Amino acid sequence: MTEPDLIPVFDGHSDTLLKLYRSKDADVEKLFIEGLPGSHIDLPRAKKGGFAGGMFAIWPTPVEEPKRSAVPPQPSDNEPLAPELPRADALASTIAMASILFRLERASALSVCRNAGDVKNAMARGSIAAVFHIEGVEAIDPELTMLDVLHAAGLRSLGIVWSRPNAFGNGVPFRFPSSPDTGPGLTDAGKALVKECNQLKIMIDLSHLNEKGFRDVAAISDTPLVATHSNVHAICGHSRNLTDWQLGAIRETGGMVGLNFATGFLREDGNMNANAGLDIMVRHVDSLLQALGEDGVGLGSDFDGAMIPSAIGDVAGLPKLIDAFAAHGFGRALIEKIAYRNWISMLEKTIG
Repeated sequence: MTEPDLIPVFDGHSDTLLKLYRSKDADVEKLFIEGLPGSHIDLPRAKKGGFAGGMFAIWPTPVEEPKRSAVPPQPSDNEPLAPELPRADALASTIAMASILFRLERASALSVCRNAGDVKNAMARGSIAAVFHIEGVEAIDPELTMLDVLHAAGLRSLGIVWSRPNAFGNGVPFRFPSSPDTGPGLTDAGKALVKECNQLKIMIDLSHLNEKGFRDVAAISDTPLVATHSNVHAICGHSRNLTDWQLGAIRETGGMVGLNFATGFLREDGNMNANAGLDIMVRHVDSLLQALGEDGVGLGSDFDGAMIPSAIGDVAGLPKLIDAFAAHGFGRALIEKIAYRNWISMLEKTIG
């Protein structure tokens, strides 16, 4: 799928399924294959940018979309936590987006991958390697019966929360400046979910989870700690970013962090402003490398779910970031680790 002279990119997080779901178009396969206006990822641009696959997120969304954006346009240090989502709404939108994922597979637009071997095989034959991920488990009941169904369908990665509360824990509000220590930890149901994910080989994503919930996962989970799309709190003091302590805990478990391209989590001023250069992205990666080592850093773009730096634009702009890494002095072996090899190694450790 990628152009032959490009370093392939495996992306820790994209919201393209949400973009397709919100299009309300009956022929989402055609949209993705021929071009999806207003999106960051579709098949033509994926090929142009070297996009080889990634975690395709399902973000449960209200049946009736709120007028207010889910992410505040300006930074605030007292932004409230988003309201809890009714399970019926979450179930309806989760199933609908999962259906879109499998329709894309039937149309040969991508391959749904259930283990790291599937990812490597899909990349080798030029098919987008898609890992089924859920960002916020509101569709799952506390008894975890729906978890079994989703796992059987291919679910291999989940974030316990988005930036709102649910039956399992609490997310961080979109606050800047703010520590991620913003509320209580996991509920008993959340702790049981972590243990069951370990048993089923479902990777747990710590992005959006508050500090006490993070500590609970670290205490319970027997797999490496992973944040698929988060940045460095010491550079951008947003509640969504990872503190030195959190990065240290991730390193201790041989875990990993994917660089989030969202400008509000990159810029020192916390502004969701597209005027964020490649230099600040490289700076976050440098800091992640210092904290985690060469095996602990990847990319987690948040394409189709956030404002992306204009220097990148969309998935076709990925080679610009790769070139910036090279210009900064990263060798090809390190760039390949960041671009895709580290994610494949992490999937081998977490989902098999």
